[in-house]
Amino acid sequence: MNAPAHLRIDIWSDVMCPWCIIGYKQLEQALGDLEGEIEADISWHPFELNRDMPVEGEDMGQHMLRKYGVPPEQAASDRMARIADKAGYSMRYAGEGEEPPRRIWNTLRAHKLLHWALDAHGQQAQTRLKLALFDAHFQQRRNMSDDATLLEIAESVGLDREGAAAALADEALSDTIRAEQAEALEMGITAVPMMLVNRKFMIPGAQEPETYAAYLRKVVERSANAD
Repeated sequence: MNAPAHLRIDIWSDVMCPWCIIGYKQLEQALGDLEGEIEADISWHPFELNRDMPVEGEDMGQHMLRKYGVPPEQAASDRMARIADKAGYSMRYAGEGEEPPRRIWNTLRAHKLLHWALDAHGQQAQTRLKLALFDAHFQQRRNMSDDATLLEIAESVGLDREGAAAALADEALSDTIRAEQAEALEMGITAVPMMLVNRKFMIPGAQEPETYAAYLRKVVERSANAD
């Protein structure tokens, strides 16, 4: 039996982006269907959807109206929740007590933490953190720009609090995140999610699992032909 083909997948995304977690969950389904055929190493890269967002954040309905012209009642619809459910992810509030208002946050600090997690602890730890951040935002309505919240989330997935705190306090790391985003723009990445397979093949947007599977098989085929 042949060993599974091995791919590298780089994902540009933002914790505020519902399509990013939907896309990841659908990629995850595709990789499950390809088990034994294709394996992948996944790394996450920064893309701030709202880099000028103040630290206090903004009400989601008002944000959608201001940025996209979408009325608040449409922004709060269940359509996205139903799409997420189909992908295997719940965006419904799962925290304690009454559901807090939905808000959009500045995510620079979350991106700093994710960059540190990859450098210090590797891809699997970074993915654990990324998924925990998605849960904290979409399911618990937590403040993604608050250091205490971010440190608690990092600890919850087994990362060391001291290292995480040092990363959040590192201003040079902020410059690194900005430089990585500038590089992404030079590569033509202007929206997320964006996946780059083997540093050559881009897959834009959130695709259905069968579409991801077809893309990944095509990459493997092209790579084999190139050899």
